[in-house]
Amino acid sequence: MLAYTHSPRGDRMLTRAIVGRPWWIVTAAIIGTILAAAIGAGTIDALSLNRFEAPGSASMTARAQLADRFGTGSPNVALLVTARQGTVDDPRVAAAGRELTRELAAWPGVGDTWSYWSRGTPATLRATDARQALVLAWVPGDADHVRRDILPRLAPRFTRADDLITVQAGGGDEVFRQVMQQARQDFLRAELLVVPLVLLLLWAVYRRLAAALVTLAVGVFAVAGSLAALRGVTALTEISTFASNIALVMGIGLGVDYGLFVIFRFREELARGRDVAQAAAATVRGAGRTVLFSGGTVAAALSVLLAFPFPFLASFAYAGIAVVAAAVLGATVVLPAALVLLGHRVQRRHGTAPHRPETVTFWYRAAARVMARPLAFGGAALILLLVLGAPFLGVRFGLPDDRVLPSSAPARQMYDQIRANFTAEEADALTVVAAPGTDPAALAPYAARLSRLDGVVRVDSAAGSFTQGRPAPAPTGTRFTPDRPGGGTWLSVVASSQRLEDDAIGLVRQVRAQPAPAPVTVGGYPAELADYRDGVTARLPLVAALIVTVTFLVLFVMTGSVIAPLKATVLNVLSLSVMFGALVFVFQDGHLAGLIGFTPTGTIEPSIPILMFCVAYGLSMDYEVFLLSRIKEEYDRTGDPTGSVPLGIARSAPLVTAAAVILAVSFAAYATGRVVFLQQLGIGMALAVLVDATVIRGVLVPALMRLAGPANWWAPTPLRRLHTRIGLSETPAAPAPAPQATPPATTTPTPH
Repeated sequence: MLAYTHSPRGDRMLTRAIVGRPWWIVTAAIIGTILAAAIGAGTIDALSLNRFEAPGSASMTARAQLADRFGTGSPNVALLVTARQGTVDDPRVAAAGRELTRELAAWPGVGDTWSYWSRGTPATLRATDARQALVLAWVPGDADHVRRDILPRLAPRFTRADDLITVQAGGGDEVFRQVMQQARQDFLRAELLVVPLVLLLLWAVYRRLAAALVTLAVGVFAVAGSLAALRGVTALTEISTFASNIALVMGIGLGVDYGLFVIFRFREELARGRDVAQAAAATVRGAGRTVLFSGGTVAAALSVLLAFPFPFLASFAYAGIAVVAAAVLGATVVLPAALVLLGHRVQRRHGTAPHRPETVTFWYRAAARVMARPLAFGGAALILLLVLGAPFLGVRFGLPDDRVLPSSAPARQMYDQIRANFTAEEADALTVVAAPGTDPAALAPYAARLSRLDGVVRVDSAAGSFTQGRPAPAPTGTRFTPDRPGGGTWLSVVASSQRLEDDAIGLVRQVRAQPAPAPVTVGGYPAELADYRDGVTARLPLVAALIVTVTFLVLFVMTGSVIAPLKATVLNVLSLSVMFGALVFVFQDGHLAGLIGFTPTGTIEPSIPILMFCVAYGLSMDYEVFLLSRIKEEYDRTGDPTGSVPLGIARSAPLVTAAAVILAVSFAAYATGRVVFLQQLGIGMALAVLVDATVIRGVLVPALMRLAGPANWWAPTPLRRLHTRIGLSETPAAPAPAPQATPPATTTPTPH
């Protein structure tokens, strides 16, 4: 058993409380869970609906200027009008279109409205067959206001059909409102599937229902506690609704991981002859400390998301830290108290049978075989991982649209028609706002030059409209000038659907690169997404450096080695490369799209892979901590840098494998969702967990540790002294009441 040379007094007090008053702790946990669930029940409504936007960016400045100076903005509501007979230019259909435009303009909360019929029938607002036309509107306010207060009533009201026309409601905010609705349904359905499935798998691992139930209870405790904590955080900052989904996924996953580790260790202590109280105390001292380190690595990995200045990504950091804290509390305090009460009922039914020597197990033999030929096995595993991760070299980060929804979603069906029948997407026009005092007439040559850019269909301005550098019939209305003199002007750059599909970000850069006769700021939906993407990708090196540094420090504190953390970092990157390779191969390139049920767009939205990187990196370190703790324990006991590896793997591999299978199944359940973001999360995370638990921990870890030998636990003398001084060095504890059945490790393991 592992002991600590400088065990804090608080640890001893906690252990005594767990062993001496388990009923108090379990009762308090039950009451706390009920209260947390009651508080957390209101969390969903308190969470925010975020847009993909970068605070302080040029596009956000343009949005604010349009709203403040011109009373308009990029349209976030769209109505697709289809003539049942004839065309949208027929007098009766046109009259119905004008009336629909007036009705939408009068709807409470709508700030500006225009349509094919109110703008002088521009071709960009009409389908190529003239049977469909668009009504567009700008609704001011943040995403919460628009998607919660306005659209739930507006969209159903304007989705209609009569003898003349049919009307479908959409727009950027409506698309992502439906994404949120579908994601919530998918998560609820997945949770209904995951909970009984996890319970069944836990029973298969433990063969004891009591052990399975208390492990699952740790997950429930973590979910309830994290949702309650998020409710408090919402009073201080903006938290995305997707944060609650992460709390659900990780709460169950970490609860199972930590519960398995604690119960496996408790069973070991009972098998060694300790009584229930002694076994619980030893479990808290050893496994409890390992769970703390593991939680620290996961929390550290997720906390680096705070480096992004975007509420959407920062939300996942708050959710991750909250769920880790709750899971660690449940596994190190509540679960040991429950084990004291359950006692031998968590053991297998034949738990009194002689302890099986680790040297005859599959895991010991597999590790020994790898260590006997480390270059051959390690090289083969490395080649496999590099091949599976190779597709990531062709990654293309792009912008999300309605195709993240299933084809049955109303907004998706509407935009499928727009893509098929319209040559331009005026709702996604770029807005170019000139500085106050700019003479609108002075911008005419600039507008003409913009209209000659590849993929630009038309540029509208107060000085007229231009197509291919030449004047074109101008839309009616005075949208491009403010009400007050000297307020400046703005332009609308309408691009073709094909250009937006192929290279929207390139178009934004081209427009911004054009010299203007006055200071201008470029905005619009494509610019907002481009600024968001650029802001995310620009922070990637910083985030990668932070996550590696923080987890390195945590592992150094645990092991006292600088080699073990470096090795763990390299192996984690290899593991995650497979996940990213799968994302590109499947979701970017479209392989298996028909089987999974999604529409590939040829790009990957960058924030979801970043979230997956942080979660998967933390979970990989989670397993690394479990594995290293057992190897380090054996190394501290024997001083054998080689023989300690297969013994440590033999003791931890069943746990890591069971945890990985259960966690992978949990993640895979979310792949049954119908939102692409959730499908990416489910498939990518399940694959990452399985690869990490098999190829990484089963092959590369023993191969590299065999090659490193004594250097595995090396650190420079100053760092070694520092590690000793901070009081976390590990030494063997006093012998257990019953001797272990494991024979002494040999210096060089050989296959059996």
